[in-house]
Amino acid sequence: MRVLTWIFNFALFLVALGFAVSNTQITDLRFLPVGADVVWSAPLVVFLVVFFAAGVVIGLLVGVPTYFRNRREISRLRKEIKLASRAQQSAPVEPLADVAIPPARLGG
Repeated sequence: MRVLTWIFNFALFLVALGFAVSNTQITDLRFLPVGADVVWSAPLVVFLVVFFAAGVVIGLLVGVPTYFRNRREISRLRKEIKLASRAQQSAPVEPLADVAIPPARLGG
């Protein structure tokens, strides 16, 4: 299974490399609020990588509150388990009632 993962990752890398090599044209990027005369020029691949990285960072930042909420919940549940196990250990053990157990028959 590990070999298949490496083969898939290598194939994905080759596809991305081919995409990068085939898109080396200079591209102009204009953003309206900055102004009409401000133009950024770079290869298309540079813009794609920058915006992909920005998307990854934004996605991770969106997931941070959920991550910390889950960690806090796990911590609370661990404390709850620890308290429950302490309470169970400190509970008095009731002696078994005197019940006559018939002897086992051997050799039927």
